[in-house]
Amino acid sequence: MPIIIDHLTYSYGDAGADEKKALDDISLTIPDGQFVGIIGHTGSGKSTLMQHLNGLLKATSGHIYFDGQDIYDKDYKLKELRSRVGLVFQYPEHQLFEIDVFSDVCFGPKNLGLSKADAEYRAFNALRSVGMPEELYYQSPFDLSGGQKRRVAIAGVLAMEPKVLILDEPTAGLDPKGRDEILGLIKSLQTQKNMTILLVSHSMEDVAEYVDRILVMDAGRIKMDGTPREVFHRYRELEEMGLAAPQVTYIMQGLLEKGYEVDGDCTTVAEAADEIMKLFRRG
Repeated sequence: MPIIIDHLTYSYGDAGADEKKALDDISLTIPDGQFVGIIGHTGSGKSTLMQHLNGLLKATSGHIYFDGQDIYDKDYKLKELRSRVGLVFQYPEHQLFEIDVFSDVCFGPKNLGLSKADAEYRAFNALRSVGMPEELYYQSPFDLSGGQKRRVAIAGVLAMEPKVLILDEPTAGLDPKGRDEILGLIKSLQTQKNMTILLVSHSMEDVAEYVDRILVMDAGRIKMDGTPREVFHRYRELEEMGLAAPQVTYIMQGLLEKGYEVDGDCTTVAEAADEIMKLFRRG
């Protein structure tokens, strides 16, 4: 069943003049298996919204429905929600703490009350799904590369077998190769497991390449909601919010303005390459 967010508002500070709305009357539906990118400048409400979906923050008003249940019902078990909605924070490797990789990934399922055997089974499957070599399972997580640590942290969330995976800037601090590996891994989880993915990112290139849908946040509100092509077509409006389109989009718009017959709404390098090859073929 989809995630339904119904008129969600979150305020902090004292009521009245000092009250600040971090989220302002947000309503949206996220279908099962969709890969959603959330973009917006710092302070726009992206991370605040994601923490509501996991139950870490509670709305001032409004409702969130997960699997048809209102998570704010007094009898709703938030522990169960957090096992079904996995949240990976920015720099998640800072949360690694066990003596070895395998023990770290076992921690989540053990905390759910699973037996040692079941927790280890889940940990093995999770580590395998993120492509960690078995020879690293019993090494200290602190001896791994940045990309490997990020994989272990994601495996720790996957071991809880969530239905929804929320990632807050999962490629922060990684080199281009590590970034591509992590995003490729996330995309494969979505396609192979039909997992709902919510990706918070500052990289327009990343969201253009991988997501199905983009939510643009500004001042606690959803200002745009559409496919990458639909959203980045409105790049002038994005610029007014302190954002931008992928560089490829600007290049193609420049060619279009110079009279070349190309698709100015290309958002990925592959799309742009196809358009330019068409130009050469037309002579």
